[in-house]
Amino acid sequence: MTDFKKDATELLKDVGGKENIAAVTHCATRMRFVLNDPSQADEKAIEKIPSVKGMFTQAGQFQVIIGNEVAMFYNEFAKISGVEGVSKDQAKVAAKQNLNPVQRAISVLAEIFTPLIPAIVVGGLILGFRNILDGIVFSGLGNQTIVEVSQFWSGVDSFLWLIGEAIFQFLPVGITWSISKKMGTTQILGIVLGITLVSPQLLNAYSVASTAAADIPYWNFGFFKIEMIGYQAQVIPAMLAGFLLCYLEIFFRKHIPQAVSMIFVPLFSLVPTVLAAHVILGPIGWKIGSFISDIVYSGLTSSFNWLFGALFGFLYAPLVITGLHHMTNAIDLQLIADFHGTNLWPMIALSNIAQGSAVLAVIFLHRGNKDEEQVSIPSVISCYLGVTEPAMFGINLKYIYPFVAAMIGSGIAGLVSTLFNVTANSVGVGGLPGILSIQLPYWGKYLLCMIIAIVVPFILTVVFRQRGILNKLDPAGTKGDEDIMEEINV
Repeated sequence: MTDFKKDATELLKDVGGKENIAAVTHCATRMRFVLNDPSQADEKAIEKIPSVKGMFTQAGQFQVIIGNEVAMFYNEFAKISGVEGVSKDQAKVAAKQNLNPVQRAISVLAEIFTPLIPAIVVGGLILGFRNILDGIVFSGLGNQTIVEVSQFWSGVDSFLWLIGEAIFQFLPVGITWSISKKMGTTQILGIVLGITLVSPQLLNAYSVASTAAADIPYWNFGFFKIEMIGYQAQVIPAMLAGFLLCYLEIFFRKHIPQAVSMIFVPLFSLVPTVLAAHVILGPIGWKIGSFISDIVYSGLTSSFNWLFGALFGFLYAPLVITGLHHMTNAIDLQLIADFHGTNLWPMIALSNIAQGSAVLAVIFLHRGNKDEEQVSIPSVISCYLGVTEPAMFGINLKYIYPFVAAMIGSGIAGLVSTLFNVTANSVGVGGLPGILSIQLPYWGKYLLCMIIAIVVPFILTVVFRQRGILNKLDPAGTKGDEDIMEEINV
């Protein structure tokens, strides 16, 4: 068993001592600090600690990568520092002291959508598999689809839509639940609110455009009417309604006596919110969501879409560093609701691949460095499966030139992706498995984009190191540049 006493003592000193720690916790691989004064952390000294694999700051937390033994390191750190650990949620609350208003808004958005990602990923995989069953015409099957020649697979296709529909069309239920959970209010009220936005008695959102105004159902209150329109797959209407419900509940809990709060708090919170959702917030949210998705879609389909794709692909990784990438979840889901697919998400998956390929090049360049491989090899696997933070913060940002090489490769792949109008059915597993979420007509073109995202960052990483471009920390090794390039050519 590794003895972390010396390293933990050094880390305590380098983060500014016990008095500089507002809160500390850990996750699967990282120590997570909320520091009273982040500027007191001596990053250069921390980087030299043997147990430390990297560090970064995100969402107001100073995070130090330790690896799979982080739990043992944390226990030793707690003994030495005398600082009592907190839960992840408590750490997040404490971390907000280090965030500006924009960062706080992004943090809230992340906390809303993060719990929904597993379901959305599953939904994306299901839609991709259903596309194979009912979307591909096979010559060996007499130019028919699988569902047309097999009753079994036809049944599977129909059954899987039960799950796909629950995830995407009933997405507002998940959003309103997640908001109530994040705000610490009554979660069942959030669920009920979400159901009122997608109830079967409402006109399905997907049918509104094809329904004549005179045929739209409505509630008739005598002196006014409310259209019975659903908000299936709509993001912003659900968010607006969810926050209103939570703030009303918080307000009434403060002002209604405890003896009757169980009756009147839910009643006075839920009924006005549902009314406001269908009269004001829903229509306004729909227009806002459509406006945002129209702008993004216009950029992706205009004559300058190549520039949009190149810039988004190039800048997505820096967005991850700032946390702004969480905004793309809402945009992707809105694009899917409005246009039955998203051109944005394929570029996100390509950025994952590009960052992993840059690390792969670093592994090649630093082969034999066993200490670094403990970070680099797992991070490549993580990138290729859609999670880039270990690679970016553990390797690429440390040396800079691999990070830039990955950005360039991602930008080129994004440019090609938008030129070919590559479209995904939904958000899915990032990285290499991302192709499963791509609509079938674009598989070949997306495969080309994936090759670009693998090859370009790898070659550029090697060239940047060879030429000393953006590289001050990683001088050439024992082999000459000509030897390295010769091995690549072979």
